[in-house]
Amino acid sequence: MKRISVEDKLGKTKFVVDESKSHIIIDKDYLDKEEAKRLCNVCPAGLYKLDEQGNLSFSYLGCLECGTCRALSLGKIVTEWNYPDNGYGVSFRMG
Repeated sequence: MKRISVEDKLGKTKFVVDESKSHIIIDKDYLDKEEAKRLCNVCPAGLYKLDEQGNLSFSYLGCLECGTCRALSLGKIVTEWNYPDNGYGVSFRMG
């Protein structure tokens, strides 16, 4: 049985994105940079980034909907987290 890498599995993942509405709302002006670094490190999709000046950027495109950012930072940087509306979101094709 051939072993499939995580990258290969994610390459088969399908995303239907509602470009008019993010399902995750963040506070980009949150001042605790250590909290922002933790968020960047735990997101398996790498959607949270800190630039060289320490400014946080975020894109919900490609979100795996795992809820890790919600569990780590709800009420801090992540101010609201919901599943995408019906018909939108991630569709895993290989487990």
